[in-house]
Amino acid sequence: MATGHASGALLGGVADPRHLAETDAIATGIHGSVDGLQAQSRPNIYNDAKIKFEEYHYWANRSRELENRIESNRGWLSSVFKRKDEKSSEEPVSIPAGDPHEKGSKKPNDATVPDGASAITDYEWINARGATRTATWGSIFYLITTDILGPYNVPWAVSRMGYGPGFALYTVFGSLALYSSLQLWQMFIGLDSTRYPLRNYGDLAFRVYGNRARYLFNILQMFQFFLMVALITESNGQSLAQMAAGSSGTGFLCFVAAEGITAIIGLLLGQIRTLQRLGWLANVAVWLNVIVMVMTMIVVHKYPPNYEAAEIANNVKEGPIVTSANWPEGLGLSDYMGGVMNCVYAYGGAVLFNELMAEMRKPMDFWKSLVCAEAFIYAVYITMGMVVYSAQGQFTYPLAYQGIPSSAYSWQTFGNAVSYVSALIAMALYGNIGIKVIYASVLQDILNFPPLDQKTGKILWVIIVPIYWGLAFVVAAAVPQIANLVALVGALCIMQFQYTFPPLLKVGYNVQKDAMLPEETFDPATGQLQRADFGVKRWIRGYMKKPIWNTFDVLFGLAALATAGLGIWAAAINMKAQFEASGITPFTCKNPAG
Repeated sequence: MATGHASGALLGGVADPRHLAETDAIATGIHGSVDGLQAQSRPNIYNDAKIKFEEYHYWANRSRELENRIESNRGWLSSVFKRKDEKSSEEPVSIPAGDPHEKGSKKPNDATVPDGASAITDYEWINARGATRTATWGSIFYLITTDILGPYNVPWAVSRMGYGPGFALYTVFGSLALYSSLQLWQMFIGLDSTRYPLRNYGDLAFRVYGNRARYLFNILQMFQFFLMVALITESNGQSLAQMAAGSSGTGFLCFVAAEGITAIIGLLLGQIRTLQRLGWLANVAVWLNVIVMVMTMIVVHKYPPNYEAAEIANNVKEGPIVTSANWPEGLGLSDYMGGVMNCVYAYGGAVLFNELMAEMRKPMDFWKSLVCAEAFIYAVYITMGMVVYSAQGQFTYPLAYQGIPSSAYSWQTFGNAVSYVSALIAMALYGNIGIKVIYASVLQDILNFPPLDQKTGKILWVIIVPIYWGLAFVVAAAVPQIANLVALVGALCIMQFQYTFPPLLKVGYNVQKDAMLPEETFDPATGQLQRADFGVKRWIRGYMKKPIWNTFDVLFGLAALATAGLGIWAAAINMKAQFEASGITPFTCKNPAG
């Protein structure tokens, strides 16, 4: 992910910015509709603790069977460029002959509806949801690529680790990100169904570990959204201050004032409660950043590094450019971990994957999208990281385009201006969504605040937005260290969603799935479940069905958690050291980007 702008991956399991009707429904009394059927007409299936794992799994298997009969009429390239919210040209799901829910056959009576479900039949829900699930694996490849791709901090991360370790760690973390993402895919296809749709990461946590896990995931997501808004405020403040300096370097705009201007713009954009018409701008923002990426790789080989910015960020004086094949000399463990956490940040996208799979006609095909996207992203990261580091060495700046010197002011300004515009779009999208998630998950669900589409809710929105952006400004101004703030977000939030949570969730999923016995039954007609046993004995049986994989996943999750702890420690140490060495203080007027 780019540090100069927030990407769609930061939406967690809330909504995709390109499908903004979903975003607008957050924290309102409207929970979406499919083909004219309001989701409100069904009971609260997303919080019903009475629904057991076996019931979710039964209906998931049934949905996968139906989806396997879908044959796409589109080619791969056309699916890539198909909008996710575009009306599908594919035929509706065909229900096989003899299916009890076949159109024209006798539909189930109320006795066939499980306890806690509405009188709407499976046939109706299959066709209704089929109208909204239009994304193919090609279009999801495009979305994963555009949402995760953001290589601006990769060269700086490589400069902290050297060519060899940098290449190795980006390879290892990329491989582990692929592994953990495939685990999310496996759990999704085993728990999502037409009857009980799985919408987001919080839903997955709830179905595996219960409501407390959902609360933990939602709180951490809210914190990540907030920190990302602070990162946008800081990176845009640096861009604005750099542009104000002018080609002669005599111009001046106080850095904290530049951050304040950015926060005020975000505050004003945040008052817009509906963002559906901005969806196409999210795609424009991505391609603007691709242009900046290509420009940066070319320009850094034509001009010297931004020595002033490098001295502030890296504590290195102007001198010969030095690159290292191994861990660079003169750096300590905290410096190395800062690079590692920026590496972790670059692969953070798992929080969105459940949301993307929920948009697919055939979620079973998600692995194709994932493998292709991860391979492409990895190639781009390695290319840009090595190209820029080879040109700037120890002077590489955390935001690559801001590492262009003032002697190339026109190129520097081009990068800053384009990134600033794209970040404004991101501010409108993610600031809005971040506030809605806080409102829906905390104020509405826990404190019983009114929906945002009611008059009182609208008044509260007007009050909350300035508070949210004011706090984001305070964080950005108090920690004017973009690389260390990125490392903190990577360690505290992204590490968990990408590397810690998936393997630990998979263990819980495996234990419950593998504990099921042939003689145990679930009756879909009555919703009744018959288990042979309960408690520790059942858990042990489920765990021992795949003892090696489960043990590996437990160790993987715990190792990721320990690495996150080390990353948080490193970020704190590096923040303290940079404040002492750079002369840059909280709420400073001096631009950290020079």
